[in-house]
Amino acid sequence: MSDDIIPEDTWDDEEPEDDVAEAGDEPVVRFRMVTNKKQEPLRIDKFLMVRLVGATRNKVQQAVEDGMVLVNNEKVKPNYRVRPNDDIVVFDTRRPESTEVIPEEMPLNIVYEDNEVLIINKPAGMVVHPACGNYSGTLVNGVAFHLQKEQVNTDVLPRVGLAHRIDKDTTGLIVVAKTEGSMVNLSAQFKAHTVHRRYIALVWGDMEADAGTINVHVGRNLRFRKIMAAFPDGDYGKEAITHYKVLERFNYATLVELQLETGRTHQIRIHMAHEGHPLFGDTTYGGDKIVEGTVFSKYKQFVDNCFSIIRRQSLHARELGFVHPGTGEFIKFTSELPDDMSEVIEKWRRYTQGTAVVKK
Repeated sequence: MSDDIIPEDTWDDEEPEDDVAEAGDEPVVRFRMVTNKKQEPLRIDKFLMVRLVGATRNKVQQAVEDGMVLVNNEKVKPNYRVRPNDDIVVFDTRRPESTEVIPEEMPLNIVYEDNEVLIINKPAGMVVHPACGNYSGTLVNGVAFHLQKEQVNTDVLPRVGLAHRIDKDTTGLIVVAKTEGSMVNLSAQFKAHTVHRRYIALVWGDMEADAGTINVHVGRNLRFRKIMAAFPDGDYGKEAITHYKVLERFNYATLVELQLETGRTHQIRIHMAHEGHPLFGDTTYGGDKIVEGTVFSKYKQFVDNCFSIIRRQSLHARELGFVHPGTGEFIKFTSELPDDMSEVIEKWRRYTQGTAVVKK
């Protein structure tokens, strides 16, 4: 099955997909490890064959011959025997989509699982899908290992069953399809915008309206191609719709609930920044500095303390709901706020000394 069954607009709040290596680009690290002290002598081609999923001996030998495999920063021959404490690096120039996903054992916070779907609560700092410079340690690597243990055939699942994604530093719920039929079903639901996705965010400033809708096109920044931008005139980018509701006000910051109608890259972050309310802590779109507040040093110290607690954008994918591909019933999952967001929100409550207004 082709990756084409996943519509582009299902990939929300993630790094732009062009941040990957094109064929012929500078090589990027695909695999790296240091052998342990008890490593027995083994030919490098045989050693890598069992660690790179889908790799054949001919492919590995060709990579070694092409100088794409370094051992202790030196090129080696295919008959080189791996020794204890060898630092092995494998480079690649292909797009990540064309490379094999390496299953990796890692802890996954599984909220729900059955024969059709897998719901995971993603922590901050975890990249969802392998990309340039991130071939390992991603959520997909962990999911691949988990499904492999259950003898799920991931060969028929594009992106190992991932029907959508969230940004590296955004926390919250993600759904994974475990069968080909579920993948097609979920992808269709995302394309039709019928999947329920609700986020919680702490944004800068006191939002004027208690609720509203932002309908502003989102597309790649025309100057800086690795980030996104808002295009209010609709002359570029794609339609992006975000509904918001104020939950609590903290004078210089606001806690909001956001519901996605579409799912463009960085949609929430771009929309809120466009409205003059960047996400608190968002280093890409202007939320990592004081946007509103006083000039007093105590206030600056308070904000700096908050930044030291949450070193990312304050965004959490709290709710995820969809029609179950197998039963046809609508199911919904909820994830509690992570500790860093909860702590910062509570600090803002205390700072405003009980003047925060809670919206029902």
